[in-house]
Amino acid sequence: MKIMKLMTGLAVAAMVGTSCSPKKEAPKVLVLYYSQTSNTRGVAQEIATRLNADIEEIVPVQAYDGDFQATIDRCMKDREQGVTPEIKPLGTDVTAYDVIFIGYPVWFGTFAPPVATFLDQVDLSGKKVVPFCTFGSGGLESSTKDLATKQPRAEILPGYGVRAARMAAVPKELDNFLKASGFVEGEYVQPEPFGDQHPVSDDETAIFDAAVDGYPMLNAKAMSVASRTIPEGTEYLFTAKDLPREDSPKMPPASDIQVYVTVENGQTPVFTRVVR
Repeated sequence: MKIMKLMTGLAVAAMVGTSCSPKKEAPKVLVLYYSQTSNTRGVAQEIATRLNADIEEIVPVQAYDGDFQATIDRCMKDREQGVTPEIKPLGTDVTAYDVIFIGYPVWFGTFAPPVATFLDQVDLSGKKVVPFCTFGSGGLESSTKDLATKQPRAEILPGYGVRAARMAAVPKELDNFLKASGFVEGEYVQPEPFGDQHPVSDDETAIFDAAVDGYPMLNAKAMSVASRTIPEGTEYLFTAKDLPREDSPKMPPASDIQVYVTVENGQTPVFTRVVR
């Protein structure tokens, strides 16, 4: 009887201890973004919906409302003068959040100038920061490095990027990204590692050429390649020689670049991003 009473007492004590344990609060998440067209806004809204997060837009006082060339010209002028655009005050207290997703289009290999202004005005020390971006060919890796330079005391987590030509892929890719990053529960596809690089064959050269055909900002020659199987087909990682573009023959080419190409079953090859 004494043993039974002792065990009952221990069980009650365990239950009390468990019920008194403080629950771990979910981190507060904020999605901040700048979007000139609507692509980055679409990604931001998708993230905020999936995470039930607060969302706010970074808005420049003088909007970038011109065409592509006007935007490029203004951006180049600002860069030459070392200025960033003034932005409107945020209505959100950034310090109240644990995780901040920061979204932007990639211009000149990094985040658009309004985001640079924001990063100069705030201190994200101790925050977990997740970059996401839209781009013509690439820029996630380079802009992430620049973000870390701007905010050296923040914890910069792996980010997500998508070509503007592939916006239809966002819902599926984001679902996988958020699950792989631990923000959403559920199973996700973990791709196998790429194999070793080897010189391209004629067939692989044809795949590369078909993927980059018609994109005027990319003129390159495939040199070597590695591949891996993905659920939809095959993904290739090409190492390519960057060549001068036809519209800028005097512009010196960059060093070797990496070009990711996906060939879904029965579909035309498409490049998903370039890493310079």
